[in-house]
Parts: sequence; C-alpha cells; structure tokens
Amino acid sequence: MAYHRPVNVKAVITDWGGVLTSPLREATDVWLAAERIDADGYRTVMRAWLRAYDGQDSNPIHGLEDGTLDPAEFERLLAAELRTVDGGPVPAEGLIARMFEAFHPVEEMYDALRAVRAAGTRTALLSNSWGNEYPRHLFDGLFDTVVISCEVGMRKPDERIFRHTVELMGLPAAECVFIDDIEYNVEAARAVGMRAVHHTGTGTTLEELRGLGLRI
Repeated sequence: MAYHRPVNVKAVITDWGGVLTSPLREATDVWLAAERIDADGYRTVMRAWLRAYDGQDSNPIHGLEDGTLDPAEFERLLAAELRTVDGGPVPAEGLIARMFEAFHPVEEMYDALRAVRAAGTRTALLSNSWGNEYPRHLFDGLFDTVVISCEVGMRKPDERIFRHTVELMGLPAAECVFIDDIEYNVEAARAVGMRAVHHTGTGTTLEELRGLGLRI
C-alpha cells in the first residue's frame, strides 16, 4: 500500500539481500540445482531454523547474523543437514559463497538510491550478514552509513540495531524510511518509530518511496 501524503523523510535505510539483489529464493534455487541438492530437505531445515526469526529462540542463523557463530561452523552445521538427490554429502567448505553465487544487483534500486541521495536525502545500508562477501565497490559514494549485523553484534529484528543505525545517521527514527523484504524486520522498524516499506518488488517499493515525497 502506497503512502499519499507528503512527509518529512530525511533518510532512506535499506536492506541488501532481496532488495538490492535478486531474491534469495532465486539464488538458492540455482545453487540447489547446480549441486543437485535435495531441495525439499534444504527447505525443511531452513523452515525449522527460520521459525524463530522473530527472535524468540536461538538457532544457527541468528548466530551467523549476529557474529556469535563462525561462518565456517555454520557451513559445517548446514552441510551436515543436507544431502544430494543421490543421498551423498554436500561439501561444507565454501557453502555460503556457493549459496549466494547467483545473486545479482537490481540496478533500478541502486539508481533510485543514487537519485534520492543526489536530491539531498541521506542513505544507509542495514543488513543481516550470512557471512557472505558484500559488493562493497557498489556502495562507494552511495551510503552515508553501512551497518552489517555481524560487525555490530546485533541483528534485525532486534530494535537495538535500528536505533543504532538512526543514531549513526543523526536523525530521529520518524524521519527515516526503512526497506526490507522480510516482514518481521519491517514491523520491528515501525515499532521503533520508523516508516517502513515491505519490499515485494522494485516497482511497488519505488511507488511507495515516491508517495513519501522522495525524488526518484
């Protein structure tokens, strides 16, 4: 649902994976097919680990995101749960990089961020890391602040990471709009007073940003 009344938005804070990149599901489907991994088994594990995404319980994904679990250990834990379609093992080393290999940038979203920044709106990245390498060369001159969960010891949807980000921006939460493809994170941002956009597609997100008075 788009906003239609002018508001005083001074900063756009965005997630990375699934917003500035192609959807995670698309990337993992490519990886599963390339390595002939049992997709149903993978999704069963992910559903179990993501069931507690709202922060009520701990699981390997939470540890990976907040930096308390070494990425190599996460790879070992996940690989131990997976099998190929023939019942064979899945190599643990380099598993995260292989999972994200098919990610590609969504240029229209990058262009929109450049446009709002050129118009005087501040920009920031707020991302839950999965131990993956970020394309930081694409971030040069694009963000005023970059917050990566494992680097700050906090993860979305913990309200502390949202407060930390807006403090770095030097702005009140009400003057920031946050974009994320995970609804838990969107709700958490709203709970701390931010405006938030649930990203389900580039076109609808840009429409909502324009409805907030941003020049794209």
